[in-house]
Amino acid sequence: MHAIITTTGKDRPGVIAAVSAEAATQGLNIVDVSQTIMDDFFTMIMRVELPEGDVDMSALQEAFDSAGEPLGMVIRIQSEALFNAINDI
Repeated sequence: MHAIITTTGKDRPGVIAAVSAEAATQGLNIVDVSQTIMDDFFTMIMRVELPEGDVDMSALQEAFDSAGEPLGMVIRIQSEALFNAINDI
């Protein structure tokens, strides 16, 4: 199963490192990443593989909330199926 991690906020050093480190801590494998900076606004989308078995998405979200807070970033994680359903045009 895959999930999508979106990260947004004012650009600053260490954002990619913090999100990647939390993904590794949670046992997620990053399979694709795209990031851009417009003016001082940073956005990143990561596609990650989730570990086998039951995954507590609420616990993952709490972990990414904690990782993003010190950086002033909003980090969201959701299943790829949900992400695609919400963003399908």
